[in-house]
Amino acid sequence: MCKKMRNLIGCLLLCLFGLSSCQSGGDASNGQKQDNDTTRMKLEILNQQIEADIQNPEGYNKRAKFYLLDHQFDKALKDVHKAISLDGGNSASYVTLGDIYLLMGKPEESRDALTKAISKNPKDTDAFLKLAKLYLIIKDYKNCYITVKQLLTLDNGNAGAYFTRAIGLLEQGDTVRAVTDLKQAVDKDQAYYEAYVELGELYAIKRDPLAELYLQNALKLRPMSREALYMLGLYYQNNEKYDKALATYQILAKSDTAFREAPYNQGYIYLVYLKDFAKAAQFFSESIKKDPGYYEAYFNRGYAYELAGDYKKAYDDYQTSLKIKVNYDKAIDGLNRLDKINAKK
Repeated sequence: MCKKMRNLIGCLLLCLFGLSSCQSGGDASNGQKQDNDTTRMKLEILNQQIEADIQNPEGYNKRAKFYLLDHQFDKALKDVHKAISLDGGNSASYVTLGDIYLLMGKPEESRDALTKAISKNPKDTDAFLKLAKLYLIIKDYKNCYITVKQLLTLDNGNAGAYFTRAIGLLEQGDTVRAVTDLKQAVDKDQAYYEAYVELGELYAIKRDPLAELYLQNALKLRPMSREALYMLGLYYQNNEKYDKALATYQILAKSDTAFREAPYNQGYIYLVYLKDFAKAAQFFSESIKKDPGYYEAYFNRGYAYELAGDYKKAYDDYQTSLKIKVNYDKAIDGLNRLDKINAKK
């Protein structure tokens, strides 16, 4: 799941409302100029469309969506209100207004706009779906489920409706019904990445082999997905398929060079299960390079050194871990063990 800080909330809202794929981009330094050029080109095209037909509400609505994605809320509101003034009966403009208000942090205004869209067009499935997702975001589960039911009456094959209700059910602890809805979502839309990930996670908790199937399906859609690769690696790790886990983490480490958990988990497998302490230390070192404040990695590397008999390096790592995380119990215990060993010499 897409699960505090403003950026994370923004990403969740974008994903839920279909305003963004929420996938991580490529190298920022290489792609920034291209992105800026593309943005300017898109805006110029929209401006030309509006100038060619200044009484067409669709042009203003499209430009409002453009400004919304760029977080230029004032301009987005100006354009969408212009669209509504030109055609107040068009539900699409009210849906856009709902999107804008939501990303501005005004859920009540968003709800009112989406409700207005439905009153203008009682068969607007997009408005119903976004209203259901809004209720999910504000944790009004009752109205979320009511809206999903209304939407499914209009469109029984709407995969997003099943997925939205499934997330609500999961948040309320009803895993059984949630799984049923998630399966409906992938049945209706076999390219529903998020539903495959949720199913993979739920089955992985039970160590059910179906977890591998669902996560592999997710990876067919997004081969370099951090969350799907990490879940798959954990599934293999927890089911003693260490070779597959190591291979999966290695793919993840190459595809996401900043992700500290990939080498950390490789190190953990070598440390705890395969008893290859030299390799364990090597992978924990890689994890530390990615995050010098990763105190758990310092501790585990120290433990690998301790088990290999290199007490000096172990002591240094335990000390570093303790400096980063004051009163860290495991590091304190490690230092006490080493003190006892040195006392016997």
